[in-house]
Amino acid sequence: MQDEAKPQPRSGPLLFARYAYPPNARGYCGPADSRSLLEYGSSGVVDGGLAELAQGFSGAWPYLQLIAAASGIPDPLDFRVVEAYWIGNSLLDTIDVTSLGHALRDRFGPRSGSSWSYLAETIPAGARPHHSFHVFGIYPWVGMLRGEHGDHPLEVLDRCRIRSGQVVSVHGDQVVVRSRPLLFDGFKLHLGPDMEETAVTGLDGYGFVTDLQPGEWVALHWDWVCDRITDRQHRNLGRYTHHHVDMTNEHLAHPGPQIAMS
Repeated sequence: MQDEAKPQPRSGPLLFARYAYPPNARGYCGPADSRSLLEYGSSGVVDGGLAELAQGFSGAWPYLQLIAAASGIPDPLDFRVVEAYWIGNSLLDTIDVTSLGHALRDRFGPRSGSSWSYLAETIPAGARPHHSFHVFGIYPWVGMLRGEHGDHPLEVLDRCRIRSGQVVSVHGDQVVVRSRPLLFDGFKLHLGPDMEETAVTGLDGYGFVTDLQPGEWVALHWDWVCDRITDRQHRNLGRYTHHHVDMTNEHLAHPGPQIAMS
């Protein structure tokens, strides 16, 4: 079984570096030090410098703090906490709506203006402190889907969310995977049928996953393979992604103010 084939990295800081690197390298999130994230994620070295880098991610760090505090876990970079945010696990289901509401208000309320009313509505509707909620609920791209921006907003939403892919073939520092793209029909978002895409596994001798085999599941962020994932993680990622896509579709059906935060 795949779950037993390869041991998973149990280091939370290392896992954070792997998922945080792709958008950071594009200048979207966190401190301007993507090379360090790449080197940390590849080497497996964990020290105070990596923890300091993680705290510089003003979008992700408050979610990690919330998940840890609500779960009685002292360290926001505990593996279980980091996995919960990027992939999803049972920790997310134990967080009460009051804690989530306070965290969102403190982090995003001051800059959200009239959009805060929508954010406040998503909390009792079942929002979870998962990366997919941040992508669909906090970033401005959903509000641009029906504008005059072409396919760019949909492309960003699809690339920015963590998505799973199944390995088809490996070619040096690139891998062909089968994944389900995010589609928009003018009214609703949904995941389309499997399509093949090419993702990156390494750069300048650095990479996060080696010895990939056809049939294995991987997690993708932008155009990078961040981690080899188990069947359980694949299912969890799909569950929380679908949950927040459904919530987003409710918003699209009853649009309010456009959300425009980072």
